[in-house]
Amino acid sequence: MIRSMSSAISGMKNHQLMLDVVSNDIANVSTPGFKSSNVVFSDVLSQTLSAGDPSGVVAGTNPAQVGLGVRLAATTQSFSQGALQRTGNSTDMAIQGDGFFVIQNGTAQQYTRGGAFTLDVAGNLSTADGAYVIGWQADNTGTIDANGPTSKLQIPLGSAMAPVQTANIAVKGNLSASAAVGDAVSSTVTGYTAQGAPVQLNITYTKAAANSWTATASYGSPATAVALTNGALAFDANTGELTTPTGHTMSIAAGLIPGMPGAVTIDLGATGASARITQYGSSTSVGVVSQDGALSGTLQSFSVSNGGAIMGVFSNGKSLQLGQVAVATFANQQGLERVGGAWRETGNSGIAQIAPAAAGGRGNISAGTLEMSNVDLAEEFSKLIIAQRGFQGNARVISTSDEILQEVVRIGR
Repeated sequence: MIRSMSSAISGMKNHQLMLDVVSNDIANVSTPGFKSSNVVFSDVLSQTLSAGDPSGVVAGTNPAQVGLGVRLAATTQSFSQGALQRTGNSTDMAIQGDGFFVIQNGTAQQYTRGGAFTLDVAGNLSTADGAYVIGWQADNTGTIDANGPTSKLQIPLGSAMAPVQTANIAVKGNLSASAAVGDAVSSTVTGYTAQGAPVQLNITYTKAAANSWTATASYGSPATAVALTNGALAFDANTGELTTPTGHTMSIAAGLIPGMPGAVTIDLGATGASARITQYGSSTSVGVVSQDGALSGTLQSFSVSNGGAIMGVFSNGKSLQLGQVAVATFANQQGLERVGGAWRETGNSGIAQIAPAAAGGRGNISAGTLEMSNVDLAEEFSKLIIAQRGFQGNARVISTSDEILQEVVRIGR
């Protein structure tokens, strides 16, 4: 009787643990990034009452054993994908696929699937409880070194972008093949000096011969002429495509325009490209399609790409990469240990393999979205019933064993 009561007590105790696990799953049904758990039971040692090996005289007998109860062997976590919920909050992120966000909580590096992030007063991207989100911060030119050390990510809204000198101008259009020698057409663009001051740049094309034009340049108003390299343009008489200069670019040397210490390259377009200079029979129409200079600007907003690149948008219309979100994977994610809303690595999980999102089998980042809990309430309620019935059944065993013991005591009287 004592043995049956001991087994039943272990059953009650471990079904109570099952109930604890199920109740925790149900409690976190609305927790972003939460992963549900399952309990795995195992029997304990069995007492062998009899057993016999075969010999030349008698046959062998199978072991007669009585089990001594149950124990909780493990709790396994389900890392299946949770449903994605659109929030519209630019700092919220969800991972579609494998991997974890990397966060710095004090001195401890931890990992989470919950992407409900926010910005503090210094522009640090952080979790709701103040842990820093980790990745790679870009330098002033927007360059990311994903092979370098990680650091906390900053998105300093309102920070300034230095002015950018105009260095590249792209031109598109047609110089009419039927234009008379001496005919000219000009295109104008507003460029910027290294200090961000606007400067008017003019390019004039003059018909020199049947299939050739001469380009000249000037700046400012009134216009001041400036030397232009490769200004002699020659076109194929049959195709109307530019043949000279061979690189299809002209340039203004560095320092010729006040405030512009760098050279200015004027791209006339590659042969066959939609944006290029041609000499067809249609009317003349030439213009500048782009230039890369800019005034100084302030960071106004940002977006996060599927690959986790954080792109800042500045008031001067320019975009610049600010950082890159890091995503960690593990050889055995079941070996991770829960630590209050996150996980930490253990000897059995393996060392975190950290790389940009969408790289090496890691999931994509969905911005403005949260991954919800993967708890299935229907399944959890089924487990709840199993835990309840298991507890009741073991309680019934104790009650029955007690009745039999009472009967034994009565026999002794």
